[in-house]
Amino acid sequence: MLRSLHIILVETRFPENIGAVARASANFGNAALHLVQPERWDKEKALPLATKQGIELLDSIKIHENLANAVSHTSFCIGTTARTGGCRRDILNPRECAYEIVERLNSGEEVSLVFGPEDRGLENNHLDLCQRIVSIPTAPECSSLNIAQAVLLLLYECFLLVPKEKNKTKKDKGALSRRINNKERLLLHDKVKKSLTTLEVIHDTNPDYFFLPMARFLDRADVRRHEMDMLMGVCRQIDTLHTNSKN
Repeated sequence: MLRSLHIILVETRFPENIGAVARASANFGNAALHLVQPERWDKEKALPLATKQGIELLDSIKIHENLANAVSHTSFCIGTTARTGGCRRDILNPRECAYEIVERLNSGEEVSLVFGPEDRGLENNHLDLCQRIVSIPTAPECSSLNIAQAVLLLLYECFLLVPKEKNKTKKDKGALSRRINNKERLLLHDKVKKSLTTLEVIHDTNPDYFFLPMARFLDRADVRRHEMDMLMGVCRQIDTLHTNSKN
C-alpha cells in the first residue's frame, strides 16, 4: 500500500541525505521518491547511504521543475515543518498524520508527503500546496532533525497502521466520487477566489491573503469531484450574473 505514498524532497542540498531517505523508505514499504530542484544530485554519492535495499528507489527517482508539478497527480498532500505559528496552524503530530495518510491509501488514493531543504525547511508558498501540515515533536534544546530521520519517523507510523487496515471493499453504485487531486484543488481555489473577489467578499488589494481562511475551509471539507463540479458551476453563475449586470 505504501507504494502509493510519494516522498517529495524539495531543494535537497546533499545527495547523501537522499540516499539515506531511500534506505528509510525501503525499510517501511518503498514509498516512491521525487526530487524538486535538488541543489545537487549525484547518484554515486547517494548509493552508499541507500544500501542495496534502496538502490531500486534511487533508480526510479523522478525529478520535477516545481512542487506543483510533483504533487499534481495526488489527491492529498501533507507538508512537514519544524516552525509553527502564524499561518502554520492546525498542525498534526506524526500519528495523526499517519492515520490520515493510511485512510487515503486504503481508499486507493495517491498521497504526497513533502519535506523541505535541510537548512530552512518548506516555505509558505510550498505549504500553500498542502492540505495538512505535520510537525515532529522534539526536545526544545535540540529541535533539528536530519531529513532522513524525519522521513523514517513518519513512514514508521504509517507502516504500523497498514496491517490493521481492512481490505478495500468493492465500490458500490452509491459510493461518493473520488477526492480531487492537487491540480484540481488549485483550480477550484483559484475559481472560488476570483468569484469571492467579484462579489467583494474578499478585498482585491491582496486576494491571496484574504482567501486563506476559505482555502483552509475547503481543505477541511475534503472536496470530492462531484462537489468540485457543483462549486465550479456556482462560480460560473456568479461570473455570468456579474457580466450581465454590467451590460
